[in-house]
Amino acid sequence: MSMPVSPLAPKGGFPNLPVVDGARFAAVEAGVRYSGRTDVTLVELCPGTVIAGTFTRSKTRSAPVLDCRAKLGGASESGAAILVNSGNSNAFTGIKGVEAVRAITSETAKALSIPEARVFTASTGVIGEPLAHDRITAVIETLADTLQPNAIADAAQAIMTTDTYPKGASQQVEIDGKTVTITGIAKGSGMIAPDMATMLVYVFTDALIGFDALQSMVTQGCDSTFNCITVDSDTSTSDTLLVAATGRSGVDVTGVSSFEHALTQVMDDLAKQVVRDGEGASKFVTVNVTGAVSHADAHRVAMSIANSPLVKTAVAGEDPNWGRVVMAVGKSGAEADRDRLSIRFGDVLVAENGQVAEGYVEAEAAAHMTQDEVTISVDLGLGSDAATVFTCDLTAQYISINADYRS
Repeated sequence: MSMPVSPLAPKGGFPNLPVVDGARFAAVEAGVRYSGRTDVTLVELCPGTVIAGTFTRSKTRSAPVLDCRAKLGGASESGAAILVNSGNSNAFTGIKGVEAVRAITSETAKALSIPEARVFTASTGVIGEPLAHDRITAVIETLADTLQPNAIADAAQAIMTTDTYPKGASQQVEIDGKTVTITGIAKGSGMIAPDMATMLVYVFTDALIGFDALQSMVTQGCDSTFNCITVDSDTSTSDTLLVAATGRSGVDVTGVSSFEHALTQVMDDLAKQVVRDGEGASKFVTVNVTGAVSHADAHRVAMSIANSPLVKTAVAGEDPNWGRVVMAVGKSGAEADRDRLSIRFGDVLVAENGQVAEGYVEAEAAAHMTQDEVTISVDLGLGSDAATVFTCDLTAQYISINADYRS
């Protein structure tokens, strides 16, 4: 499926990402589902690499997700590898799915002379169809022979499904006079919701850090980035975020706040790129909720607004229908008081104290709704906690993409 690039895509195309010492990439066309495009990528990581991660909380997790979860925290003395295919998620495939993972990890381990326990796989695409893993194992030697440190853009391209553009981000931070590099890629466009949002995300750094410290940073960073986005409220069976630290810079970043901030910035950039590539999206929407009695309540209200089909279609139609926002607040389950509620579209106050704001001019709010980036702000007037989430509008194109997805 070939789609026009999202109008919300970052200008300038895929960024020029700095090389991360200790990581090499390759991508090939294996014909897993697609033809005429690359669909399998391999990442080789140097001995000593530490890998942390977080995964979907779906109760119907795929075989690759279960395998990856079991391997986190293992010994890092040997090298490691990440192998990803697009076109088929290898989810809801029973014992055949487990056997496919074993076949892929075994062949990758042999090709790179590393333990099978250090091979992490992921699959993305159609659910419920057996994975033709023989097409993947047939190209592993080719992948191993073509690994390059500067081929991360190829990897980003190969992991896409309904994405309209590859996603990449990077940060470099100076620590003790040395440069530490963080570079990441992601795929994701539809079936996007928290826990941890349906996507594959791979972040690489040359920082030196232990598993426990890195896992803590990844978990906290995920909560404030990938768990704060939604496209359609649907949580995938295959969500995977892996962060690999090769240690090649020699800079120990344990407890270093500037590194953690930079890592979170990369994750935030990738998360927002996923929303900007939401299937059929024409507007990037920020939902701010303040005045809540707890952060959990603020987040609950924000997600209720962001996931409401009525709110999202109003945004698509450039209609400042604040009544739909009131509805979404009320149904969220969070503590709310109608008569303390205030709502803004952009800087325009449209409602306060349980009614339309005095002096409200709908044309002013409507003008804000015509922009590519829309902000909806709600103050509950009950407390001091706040939350922000990011979403996109819901257009007819979303229906078209998903109605035709398996065609």
